Amino acid sequence: MKESGRKQGAASPCAACKLLRRRCAQDCVFAPYFPADEPQKFANVHKVFGASNVNKMLQELPVHQRGDAVSSMVYEANARVRDPVYGCVGAISSLQQQIDALQTQLALAQAEVVHLRQFG
Repeated sequence: MKESGRKQGAASPCAACKLLRRRCAQDCVFAPYFPADEPQKFANVHKVFGASNVNKMLQELPVHQRGDAVSSMVYEANARVRDPVYGCVGAISSLQQQIDALQTQLALAQAEVVHLRQFG
C-alpha cells in the first residue's frame, strides 16, 4: 500500500476529505492512505465503518501499523459492499467449500491411481 500522502502545497484534497467535503489539512490522517485518485476506496470504507470510527482507529495505532489497518478495512469494506450480510466470512466460507470439494476430488484421483497401479 502506498503511503506517499499529499505533496507540500498540493491543491487536491485526499479522497476522504473530498467525500466529507472538508479542507484537507497538511497533517490529515486519511491522506496517506486514501489518495484523491482512489475515491471509491474511501467511499466503501466510510459506508461500512464511518469516517469517525476510521479516524479513531487510525489515531490509536502507531504510524507503522496504519497501512495494514487501512488495507484490512478496505478489504472488509469491499467484501461488505459485495455481500452485505456475510462480508469476508461469506468469501472464506465459499473458499472453504471449494477446498473441501477439491480435497475430495484429489482423494478419489489418488485412489484411482492406486487401483490402476495394482490392477492396471
